[in-house]
Amino acid sequence: MIWSTGDLPGIGGSYKLCAEDFFVEELPLYPCSGRGEHLYLQIEKRGLSTPEMLRQIAACLKLSAREIGYAGLKDAQAVTRQTISVPANCERHLAYLEQLQLRVLAVNRHDNKLRLGHLSGNRFRLRIRRPDPQAKQKADLVLRQLEKQGVPNRFGEQRYGLFGNSHRLGQLLLIGNYPEFCQEFIGDPQQIKNPKWRLAAQLFRGGNPSSAAQQLPPRMNDEKRLLEMLAQGRAPKAAVLAQPNSMLRLYLSALQSWLLDQLLQQRLPNLGALQSGDLAIKHANGACFLVDDPDCEQPRADRFEISPTAPLFGSKIKLAEQGPGDDEKRLLRQFGLRPDNWKLGGGLTMTGERRALRVPISAIATTEIDNDLQLDFCLPRGSYATSVLNELIKQTPVEIPLLPVPDSD
Repeated sequence: MIWSTGDLPGIGGSYKLCAEDFFVEELPLYPCSGRGEHLYLQIEKRGLSTPEMLRQIAACLKLSAREIGYAGLKDAQAVTRQTISVPANCERHLAYLEQLQLRVLAVNRHDNKLRLGHLSGNRFRLRIRRPDPQAKQKADLVLRQLEKQGVPNRFGEQRYGLFGNSHRLGQLLLIGNYPEFCQEFIGDPQQIKNPKWRLAAQLFRGGNPSSAAQQLPPRMNDEKRLLEMLAQGRAPKAAVLAQPNSMLRLYLSALQSWLLDQLLQQRLPNLGALQSGDLAIKHANGACFLVDDPDCEQPRADRFEISPTAPLFGSKIKLAEQGPGDDEKRLLRQFGLRPDNWKLGGGLTMTGERRALRVPISAIATTEIDNDLQLDFCLPRGSYATSVLNELIKQTPVEIPLLPVPDSD
């Protein structure tokens, strides 16, 4: 593993031993207007994923999922504060939310429904349990270096699902290998701990989708739907494309993320160093431009005004040029992919975008609490606290399986 701060020692320790060890709060992109047809609710939850929270709120307020707006997904194993929007006519029913395992901290009105990405960033307060001696001094050195050179803007293991295979599902969907997608989707029996699920996966791999569907544990509705369609003689393609678009797009997004992580790893530890042919991003407004003269532009990167980017590949993605562009094209060829593969239609097309290889970290503080270390910091939207934790702790992260390389013929 190559670290951005590899010249500094890690502090060891553990985190997320309980939900209270990981606190995250959304930072709003704009203030509420105080009027309008939408209620903005600031919700505090613990031990609950955002999709499950939204499902419970929708059921409680008798809403459809599309009527609820949210800005981003938050960890389940954490205490999180995030804002959602609901129609204003729900105001008289908000007391019903008291039966749920969450708290409504604030209620306001706004003109527009909250949209995905409508936040400026997140504030974190994390507790690292039992770190190494002199952890505060070591952490302060690492954090100062990250403040100067930026945090690696990688996605990391949380993007790739329970079995670390979401990106492989994305690849199989992209190239149209639907039979193998079905096997990967139901799961490898050797990796599954739940006995009923493991038996279902064994039955499916043994050619009995009907019995497999009957063995699945409750609430595995998507997997059951796929197996029942196969048992009825439907083609694997039909069974796969009958799954919710939101889930299939999540797999395609995981593939984009994994490919970007590979390109980011190639640029470590100097993520702020510009190269000829880079597409650099302006942090102030998100605009990208081609770097013709890296020596001329490097002072702006040193001031953290701009940074190199890598692609979240898609059907309309603009690739870099010269050396960086060659790396991007080579990575696609290695796994038998092309940008136009992402033009799937049916609501699944991914157009792609450029993502900065590093992001700024701010509002940093470290506090010793008994034998533990508390960390406070803020990151922009779309970036992950685990990137900071990995640089601090320097334990080898969970290994994410490589994509299968297609046959050359």
